[in-house]
Amino acid sequence: MATDWQDAVTAAQQATGFTSGIVPRTVDAIGAALRLDHRADFYTELGALGDSGGFEAFLNHWWTQALADSAPDEDAREQAIDFADIAVSLYARAAGGPTSTQAEINAFVSGAEAC
Repeated sequence: MATDWQDAVTAAQQATGFTSGIVPRTVDAIGAALRLDHRADFYTELGALGDSGGFEAFLNHWWTQALADSAPDEDAREQAIDFADIAVSLYARAAGGPTSTQAEINAFVSGAEAC
């Protein structure tokens, strides 16, 4: 699976031209990259996740947020989000799972149902 993730990141970089720093997709790296106000929510949701089977969606959502929080300005933030959306979609496709929109991921993470 690690190879699928790296392949997805490489393909997303090529597709978007994204050259900024990439936050590793690990709990520790994501937590460290988040703004303080987001970090508290991240760890609260992580603690509540349990065995729900939603860890991948949780990680995808917060990895995207960590990239956005790490961006130095609004243009870089938009590029980071575009890059993350493509990387996550490519990874989901390579892993044989369904692809989800960011709205669906946000709804899942917040416990709501997507419209």
